[in-house]
Amino acid sequence: MTDIRTDWTREEVATLFDLPFHELMWQAQTVHRENHPAGEVQLCTLLSIKTGGCPEDCGYCSQSVHADSGVEATKLMDVRQVLQSAAQAKDAGSQRFCMGAAWRNPKDRDMPAIVEIVKGVRQMGLETCMTLGMLTPKQADMLNEAGLDYYNHNIDTSPERYEEVISTRTFEERIETLDNVRNAGINVCSGGIVGMGETREDRVGFIHALATLERHPESVPVNALVPVKGTVLGDILHDVPDAKIDDLEFVRTVAVARITMPRSMVRLSAGRESMSEAVQALCFMAGANSIFTGDKLLTTGNRGDDADAALFEKLGLVPLEGEEPMQTEMEAAE
Repeated sequence: MTDIRTDWTREEVATLFDLPFHELMWQAQTVHRENHPAGEVQLCTLLSIKTGGCPEDCGYCSQSVHADSGVEATKLMDVRQVLQSAAQAKDAGSQRFCMGAAWRNPKDRDMPAIVEIVKGVRQMGLETCMTLGMLTPKQADMLNEAGLDYYNHNIDTSPERYEEVISTRTFEERIETLDNVRNAGINVCSGGIVGMGETREDRVGFIHALATLERHPESVPVNALVPVKGTVLGDILHDVPDAKIDDLEFVRTVAVARITMPRSMVRLSAGRESMSEAVQALCFMAGANSIFTGDKLLTTGNRGDDADAALFEKLGLVPLEGEEPMQTEMEAAE
């Protein structure tokens, strides 16, 4: 297996980004095969258990109260509804069930229901992941005692650009929550978003910040911005022809994440529905080994199980060992 380093310099990360594409891909695939089964991809399902009404002003997010995106605020879903969705996800072949709530941070009164949800999903044999905003040490301990496997809290972008994207919390507060999660004994899921008008230097800083954490996140989601009208970044970038990140630059970002964080699961997350099959194939070659399945993420579209099953068949990919084979929507209904 590849040695784990947490002492990467920004210059070293930048050098990886600058490699000739074929050389970068070769290094990424080599590292991937040394640390993960070749051709196996983890299947995850994401459910919004509490949508909209978030007081944060994240410029990319349609769930912010500062956005005019048409997303209506809802209350926390009933525990039984969440468990029903988890059961459907498992039947469709997912191994990990990820749940997101549009909060700055959960209130103590919300925690009993959250704990019950975690316990119920785990009893189904699914891995559990939640993203609820910032956590106190006490809340993180409660989630650990409930059996939560992963907690997602993205750093979003480079430390230097963070304030241009979000002003209602700091980069340091993001890291504090990751520390609280680690100290509670929960695995960390943390990545970010590219295609927000950032430079390559920002993408270098984003990867560098994750790769130099005391312990690498076990999961690293790499999102491509889906510009939603009514959000700050959506309105700025929606009609800008060159705003979308170049496909090969996105692949480079995945490859550098794989090389610098060899044993992390690198997940293709938001934005995949607009990627061609060829671009997705390059991402898998670059070391991506996790995806979200289904037709919808939190509030944006996703490719759907049928499209993913067809792509896996074309590429000769299979679900990560231990997962059930992917079903089409018709097969799942039978």
